[in-house]
Amino acid sequence: MKKIVTLIITLLFSATGSLLAEEAPPVSVTSQPFGSITVNITDINKPDGILGVSLYNSKKGFPGKHEQACANQLKKITSTEDKVVFNNIPYGNYAVSIMHDENSNGKLETNFFGIPKEGVGVSNNPKIGMGGPKFKDSEFILDTKQLELTIVMKYFNRN
Repeated sequence: MKKIVTLIITLLFSATGSLLAEEAPPVSVTSQPFGSITVNITDINKPDGILGVSLYNSKKGFPGKHEQACANQLKKITSTEDKVVFNNIPYGNYAVSIMHDENSNGKLETNFFGIPKEGVGVSNNPKIGMGGPKFKDSEFILDTKQLELTIVMKYFNRN
């Protein structure tokens, strides 16, 4: 009888121990709200090539290092106006940059001075001077379920 009681106690402790050892999933005190960003793109020079659209949540890599963006989309161009939607984006500060890759080679063609030969655009459509657009001039706040932007493409080097 003593062996049975010892066995039951051992089983209870081992069962309880394994239950206690299992880690409970973390409980979120605050849930991060998410929204979507619709980027309307206008003044596309010609419906050839690909649009590369990058969403940045900091100035790091903005506007041309798409590998440092928090989200990227590629889209075949079919018209002189187009749209890209980023879904499930946490509320916060962002900026968008767009490249019109006319020859679909995956990079922005520039001239000797670094001026783009292909179309570019950034959120807020700031005037682009020497050194390119700045994150702070292109920055916007996502604080609603659906945000819509319009970016006008710019072409600096037309033959």
